[in-house]
Amino acid sequence: MKLIILDHYSQASEWAAKYIRNRIIQFNPGPEKYFTLGLPTGSTPLGCYKKLIEYYKNGDLSFKYVKTFNMDEYVGLPRDHPESYHSFMWNNFFKHIDIHPENTHILDGNAVDLQAECDAFEEKIKAAGGIELFVGGIGPDGHIAFNEPGSSLVSRTRVKTLAMDTILANARFFDGELTKVPTMALTVGVGTVMDAREVMILITGAHKAFALYKAIEEGVNHMWTVSAFQQHPRTVFVCDEDATLELKVKTVKYFKAPPQVNRKGCIYSTNFGM
Repeated sequence: MKLIILDHYSQASEWAAKYIRNRIIQFNPGPEKYFTLGLPTGSTPLGCYKKLIEYYKNGDLSFKYVKTFNMDEYVGLPRDHPESYHSFMWNNFFKHIDIHPENTHILDGNAVDLQAECDAFEEKIKAAGGIELFVGGIGPDGHIAFNEPGSSLVSRTRVKTLAMDTILANARFFDGELTKVPTMALTVGVGTVMDAREVMILITGAHKAFALYKAIEEGVNHMWTVSAFQQHPRTVFVCDEDATLELKVKTVKYFKAPPQVNRKGCIYSTNFGM
């Protein structure tokens, strides 16, 4: 497990974007080998998406051979609604890069058979060869995607009832009116994300500090679903200073330790595992 601590949100966003860019370039995708990328919505990844768009426009990165799978979508919200996750992804990311529409995958919250839609989503991920890198964000209560507190840590893509804390947090996107916020969603499961070859979780802001503490310093707990990723062999938590306010000083110092030089003169970092 890695914990990357940057001073500010903008720096955390840029670090995450560079990491994604480098992973895609190193993978060297092509017509016979697509890079599969899991993506989140919400305010946290916006800075990362803006940097990725910048890399594309500068000619540093192409998404022509990238397939994406989004974490979740509201149930019952029209696809063209400004707060649907279809709209979010197209307005904030997809329409600004060279990704082919058929290579973007977002759950359909208006499907006739919602569980069949979820099962088909899992099959599409398998058909694509699995997720190479799944990027996620969390809520203040430590939920990842819409895997609310109490969710199974081996869950798969399914229909999920939203917790009141989530509805309250998302009301700001619906003119502050709780009655406008959808109460159900389709979401990938914790197990679905755990199957990815690598997971990167973005956690920024003081309001996420207690969730980061639960994710890093306490044990795995289904009431804090993000904590499950302690057990993933390749998890990277990326955060800003504000998000570390609940962590112990020695934890922060450990992960912020400067690179060391071994006897052969090679530089390595001591904070890349815990």
